[in-house]
Amino acid sequence: MVKRIARLEIGLILAGLIAIAVLRPHGLWGDGGGRHENLTELLTTGEAPDGKYSLIGPIFSAPLWLAGQLLNAREAWVAHYNGVVFALGLLAFYWMLRDRMPREVLRTFLLLLVFASMFAKHVTLYYGEVFTAVLVAVGTLAVVTERRGGWAAIVIGVANTPASLVGMGFLALRRVWDTRRAWCLLAIFAAAALVLAEAWIRRGNPFLTGYESGNQGHRSVMPYSGLPGFSYPLFFGLLSLLLSFGKGLVFFAPGFFLPVRERLKELRADADLGALHGMWMAFTVGLLLLYANYWAWTGAHFWGPRYLLFASLPACLVLAVRIHRPYDTLLPNVLTLAAVALSVWVGVNGVVFGDSAATPTGCLVGGTMYEPPLCYYTPEFSALWYPFVEPPVLDTAQVVSLVFGLTAGAYVLARPALVVFRQLYDRLVPSPRRIH
Repeated sequence: MVKRIARLEIGLILAGLIAIAVLRPHGLWGDGGGRHENLTELLTTGEAPDGKYSLIGPIFSAPLWLAGQLLNAREAWVAHYNGVVFALGLLAFYWMLRDRMPREVLRTFLLLLVFASMFAKHVTLYYGEVFTAVLVAVGTLAVVTERRGGWAAIVIGVANTPASLVGMGFLALRRVWDTRRAWCLLAIFAAAALVLAEAWIRRGNPFLTGYESGNQGHRSVMPYSGLPGFSYPLFFGLLSLLLSFGKGLVFFAPGFFLPVRERLKELRADADLGALHGMWMAFTVGLLLLYANYWAWTGAHFWGPRYLLFASLPACLVLAVRIHRPYDTLLPNVLTLAAVALSVWVGVNGVVFGDSAATPTGCLVGGTMYEPPLCYYTPEFSALWYPFVEPPVLDTAQVVSLVFGLTAGAYVLARPALVVFRQLYDRLVPSPRRIH
C-alpha cells in the first residue's frame, strides 16, 4: 500500500510538470523578452549587450536556444527554460532529502510546489525569478546537508537577481547564527563581486546597473506613484506585499505565516530542516524589506507578488510538515486546511487564468490612473478572484488543466480535511464512554 501511494504521488508530480509544459502557453513577453534579446545578441554577435537584465540566468538556457535555432523554433524552446530549471530543482530536492526526512513529507512538499504554489504560473514565462529561487533553495539545502557546491549555487542564483543580495545577507547571517561560523559571510562578497564583474564586462563600469535611467513608473492616483528607484514608503510597501488582495503573500503563499518550529523538532529527519526553514525564511524577509521600498513593488501587471516567488518554498515546506504532523487541537488543523486549500487555488489559478483580471480592468501598463490600484487592492479585481466575478470562456487545454489541477489538489487536501473532520466529529458526537 505504501509503495502504491508513493508511485501515485510521484506520478502526479511528473504528470503535473508535463501538463504545465504541454497544456499551457509559454511566452517571452515582458522582461522575458528583454532577457531573450540579450541572450540572442550575445550568441549571435559574441558581444555582451549592456542591457539591464542579468545574463547569468539566461546564459544557462543557451543549449535550448541553440537546439531551437536548429529546429527553427528558438523562442518556443527558450520559453520552456524555467520549466526545465524547476523540474531539475525538484529532482535535486528529492535526491538530497530522500533518505534524510520522511519520504511521505518530501513527496507532499514536491506536490505542493507543483500544484499549490506560485511556481505553477512562473514556469510558463522566461523571467528571472525561477532561476534565482531554485538555485538559492537547492544551494541552501546543499549547505544544510553538508554537500559541496551549496554556497556556489546560492552565489550564482543571487547574482542573477542583484537585488536579492539583501536576501542573501539575511540568509548568511542566519547561517552564522545557527553555526557560529562567520566565514559564511564571505559568500555575500563573492556574490557582490560576481554582480560587479558582470556590470564591468557589459557596461565598462562595475557600478552601472543599467537602471540609471527610466527606472520609474506611471503616475496614478496612488500618492507615491511616478517616483524613481527605492522611493516607496517601507511601511506601506510591507502592508501591500503582505496583505493586499492582488499582491499579498497572505493570499498567494499562506503557509508562509503558519508556525512550524515544534513540528519540525518532532519530525525525525537527518537533515536539519529547522535550519533549512530558517534560512529560507530569512532570505524571504530580506526580499520583502527590499522590494517593499521599490517603486515597482507590485511587479507591474505580473500575476501575484512577482518578486516574492521564493516565499513559496518555505510556505510549501510548512504545509507539508503540518499535513503529516497534525495538531491535537482543532484550530491549528483548520488553519492548515484553509492554507492548503487557498494554495491549491493559487496554483490552479496561476496556470489556468493567469493575468486574465488585468486585461478587462485596464491593469496593464497604460491603463487609467485609477485602474491599476483596483487590481492591487480590490478583491473583485484580484487575479485570484476575478474569474468568479467574470467567468472566462475556457478552451480545451484550460479545462483539462483546471480539472487536473483541482483533482491533484483534492488529493493533497484529503489528509488535512480528514483530520479536521475527525476532530469535529469527536466534538459534536459524544462518545458512549463520556455519556456513561
